[in-house]
Amino acid sequence: MADDDVAEGNQDGREPGRRFEGRVALVTGASRGIGLAIARRVVAEGGRVVITGRDAGTLDEAVAGLGPDRALGVAGKADDAAHRAAAIARTVERFGRLDHLVNNAGINPAYGPLAQVETGVARKILEVNVIAALEWTREAVAAGGLRSVVNMASLAGTTSATNIGFYGVSKAALINLTVQLADELAPATRVNALAPAVVRTKLARALYEGREEEAARAYPLRRLGEPDDVAGPAAFLLSDDAAWVTGQTLLVDGGASVRAAW
Repeated sequence: MADDDVAEGNQDGREPGRRFEGRVALVTGASRGIGLAIARRVVAEGGRVVITGRDAGTLDEAVAGLGPDRALGVAGKADDAAHRAAAIARTVERFGRLDHLVNNAGINPAYGPLAQVETGVARKILEVNVIAALEWTREAVAAGGLRSVVNMASLAGTTSATNIGFYGVSKAALINLTVQLADELAPATRVNALAPAVVRTKLARALYEGREEEAARAYPLRRLGEPDDVAGPAAFLLSDDAAWVTGQTLLVDGGASVRAAW
C-alpha cells in the first residue's frame, strides 16, 4: 500500500482502548492464569465475558473480580459436550450475543519422555487440547455472529520440548487446526493462535518451579512470561485491529525461538 493510500482498518467508531465495547467474549479455562488475564483485558476495554473452568469456587472468585455485571462464569470441563452447549446458550441468554471465542483450556498430565506416555493419557490430551477447541468453535459459529477466535497453542507445538513432548504434539495439531478453520470460516470469522513459551502459571509450574532464574536465562528478554504478556496479543488478535489477520500463529516467547534458531 502506498504511503498516501487510506487504510480503512477499524471503522466501527470505537474509541481507542474500548475495542470490545458492545462485544461479548467467551474464554475457556479462565478461572486463573492466562485465560483470566485475557478476560480482564476484554472487560477493561469495554466488553463483557463468559469464563469457564472446572472449579466452581475459583470461577466465582474470578467473576467477582471481573464484576458480576460484566462477567458470567459457567463451571464444567472443556471436553464435555453438555458443558459446551450450556456455556454458549447461557452466553447468548445473558448477553444476547457471542462475538469472540478464546480456546484457552488445556491440560498436560504427562511429564516425561514420549515412550512413557500412556495411550489413554495421550487421548485425553488430544480430547481437551485439540478436539474440544474444534467443538467449541463449531458450536460458537452455530450460535451466529462469531467474529474471531484465538486458540492457545504453545511454543512446544513448533519444536521439540523436553519432557512435554505429547503436549507439544497436541499444540502442533492445534496450530494446524487454526489454519484449517481460518480457511473454512472466512470471511465471517477470523481464526488465529498464540504460541507462548513458559508463562508463570499453575499449568507450567513443573518447568520453572525452584529454578526460575536458570529457566529465564534461556530467554533473550531474561524473564519468564506473565499472563498479561499473553493477554495483550490475544486482545489484538480478537479485535478489529487485526481485521486483516487470519490463520496466523503469533509466537509470544520472550525471544526464545530467536535464540533457538541462532
